[in-house]
Amino acid sequence: MPEFCKIERDGHVTTITIQRPEVMNAIHPPASRELSEAFDAFVADPDAWVAILTGAGDKAFSAGNDLKYQAAGNKIDGPPSGFGGITARFDNPKPVIAAVNGLALGGGFEMVLACDIAIASENASFGLPEPRVGLAALAGGMHRLPRQIGTKPAMGMLLTGRRVAAREAQALGIVNEVVAPGELMAAARRWADQICECSPVSVRTTKRVALDGLAHASLHEAMEARYPAIVELVKSEDFIEGPRAFAEKRKPKWTGR
Repeated sequence: MPEFCKIERDGHVTTITIQRPEVMNAIHPPASRELSEAFDAFVADPDAWVAILTGAGDKAFSAGNDLKYQAAGNKIDGPPSGFGGITARFDNPKPVIAAVNGLALGGGFEMVLACDIAIASENASFGLPEPRVGLAALAGGMHRLPRQIGTKPAMGMLLTGRRVAAREAQALGIVNEVVAPGELMAAARRWADQICECSPVSVRTTKRVALDGLAHASLHEAMEARYPAIVELVKSEDFIEGPRAFAEKRKPKWTGR
């Protein structure tokens, strides 16, 4: 059993909880490796369609890198999949929802940025304070934040290290929804269930193509490019089941294959 995270399955939804509340769910390399293994299992399981990532307790999603662990001279050797097993994971076609309870700072915020959808508690706050301690947001924050919210708003956060409260984060486009603390996991599950109503193959294809298309300089180039995921969709059982269910006026029975 993992020591630093908890993994739960309910139907097609996997919930991964960071389990280090005594240090505000700060991440050290052993925790990163466990989280990486949890995401490996999620990606490999054909019956796992959506993941929810959250932190134990109500004070922090994750306060980021465990600086005390690092300052003690311990070896910093995280997994190839990046901080928390997710920030350098570019081969996951399945949706991941961040359920942000409390602080999401430094690497914790970078984990949120690496998710596809983010739901925040009203007491959540976000920031990349690395410059304040002589560091930099090396787990993708310096690149993801400008791409997700625009250069000027991103620089306003990156260059000052300031924290952004949940409502401002929603206005900036960092999170999709803000809810009362007691409603966080229910809201994240509501989003997950809406995704599960769709074809898993269509969802995987949509995520892959949307992200891969960003690598092209122009809209025209992105639309003209060829994407292997579309070939997978056209050959899938879901591609046949969807129109058939519509014609027969019934709910589709997705297989995800």
